[in-house]
Amino acid sequence: MWTIPKPKYRGDLCAEGEIAVNIGGVRVVLFGDVLNRYPESRLAELVNCSTQNSELISSLCDDFDPGRKEFYFDRDPDTFKCIIDVYYFDEIHIKRGICPICFIKEMEFWKIDQSVLDECCKSYLSEKEEELKEIASKVKVILEDLEVDQCITRTQQCQRFLWKLMEKPGSSLPARIIAIASFLSILVSAVVMCVGTIPELQVTDAEGKLVEHPTLEAIETACMLWFTTEFLLRLASSPNKLHFALSIMNIIDFMAIMPFYVVLSLTYLGTTSMMELTNVQQAVQALRIMRIARIFKLARHSSGLQTLTYALKRSLKELGLLLMYMGVGIFVFSALGYTMEQSHPETLFRSIPQSFWWAIITMTTVGYGDIYPKTTLGKCNAAVSFLCGVIAIALPIHPIINNFVIFYNKQKVLETAAKHEVELMELKSGREARRKSSD
Repeated sequence: MWTIPKPKYRGDLCAEGEIAVNIGGVRVVLFGDVLNRYPESRLAELVNCSTQNSELISSLCDDFDPGRKEFYFDRDPDTFKCIIDVYYFDEIHIKRGICPICFIKEMEFWKIDQSVLDECCKSYLSEKEEELKEIASKVKVILEDLEVDQCITRTQQCQRFLWKLMEKPGSSLPARIIAIASFLSILVSAVVMCVGTIPELQVTDAEGKLVEHPTLEAIETACMLWFTTEFLLRLASSPNKLHFALSIMNIIDFMAIMPFYVVLSLTYLGTTSMMELTNVQQAVQALRIMRIARIFKLARHSSGLQTLTYALKRSLKELGLLLMYMGVGIFVFSALGYTMEQSHPETLFRSIPQSFWWAIITMTTVGYGDIYPKTTLGKCNAAVSFLCGVIAIALPIHPIINNFVIFYNKQKVLETAAKHEVELMELKSGREARRKSSD
């Protein structure tokens, strides 16, 4: 319900106490008493200023018609319709189809504080501001790749060239070849690690123990030398060594390389008596297992894996709900299963903690069959448990998939926007260069 007079969209002259504004061809008659509710706004200043003060009027509007007492503004009329809501409702909503960043600039022009924005619009605005920051960061990276500074030293030029070669696959053809070679090395190393565990492909050493085939060890060594060289070159050419050392992907790279040299030192540099110790042998086996960390190096060369990681990080709330549902269900159904199976003489439910395993494989619909109920009530409990498990797992799946699709599409849009921004900057710089040359 309107408790104060509505704005008038009409073409006749305005009455006493009214002000006529023309916003992009749309004429609106507003009441001075309504505009004075926000005395520091631009419209309130127009109401209170004298029509004889042409300098003040020209600073507040684009043009003024003294005969019609009409103020002209070359602004967006659709945005203005949202702006004037603040005088009537004390809040502003950003309509769909209006860029929130441009809307904020319009609010600044009309001298309206951002605190009057509704909470839903503030969250929407914060999302857009984050997107702009991401676009700015991507533009900065692109400009850094395109930048050629003649004032830097030869050492810095070599460092920048090496960094692009090792870290920016899209910068040149050799960089793309190196990225492909690194990707293939990761795959070959992973395959060799798996194939080396096949007994038929292993050989017997002097002590009669099965060890990896020498050919597979040679391939493994070649891959590790490639990983080591790549890591050291990237470290040497990194513009920020501390940021490089603290990066998650670089820590994974180091953890994938380190076990090879530790095992090598323990095997070939350690004494025979030291290698006979059981603890040392177990440590060597544990370090060999750590070689599986190199498979995570694929994330460096796969934008899809990176997008999946970010989507899972954004879905921590849904994953937490899933774990909570499953945890409650596992505890309830394992306790019920233990209680209902106690009457059977050959029960497999020896304790509630042991029943946790049965509840987990039942609610996740795996069902190994090593533990199963034998009583009627126990079977009914099992049926209810796997039905609840299916529902609990299915509920958060859609939000997680939706987050993945939204984040993936958002990254594509941001990359396109960043490239478009760079193209506009190049066009602008080209025009300025042509103007200077013509002058």
